[in-house]
Amino acid sequence: MLGNQILVSAVVGWTVAQVLKTLIDCALNKSFNAERLVGSGGMPSSHSATVCALTTAAALEYGAGSFEFAVSFVLAMVVMYDAIGVRRETGKQAKLLNSILMENPLKLNAEVLQEKLKEYVGHTPLQVLAGAILGIGLSLLLDSYY
Repeated sequence: MLGNQILVSAVVGWTVAQVLKTLIDCALNKSFNAERLVGSGGMPSSHSATVCALTTAAALEYGAGSFEFAVSFVLAMVVMYDAIGVRRETGKQAKLLNSILMENPLKLNAEVLQEKLKEYVGHTPLQVLAGAILGIGLSLLLDSYY
């Protein structure tokens, strides 16, 4: 598996982005949150880093005219569009609902009120761009080792 440049690029892209995201969150909030190591949302986008590393590695390995690159590119566009659009809006709605429930608890069953809705779901365009640049850069760097 370590010989598969495309797989390694994608995994390294995700891993580096998650570690950076955790360090940035720790610096901003002055506390360590282990959930950030695997969670979505935040700076940089690990989804974008992963799919851009995958796409770049496919282009380097098979060429920009290949089937592999085409599939990877379309996947990357869908993932990044979704991160900025639907998932970002979901996070905004969760934040608003959490605020409403904490200020004015409704008579809902205890299971509904037990845990907050997840607010870190999507990304700002800057977070997606940072993840994309990170993934492309890491894939180019790894290409020099293969």
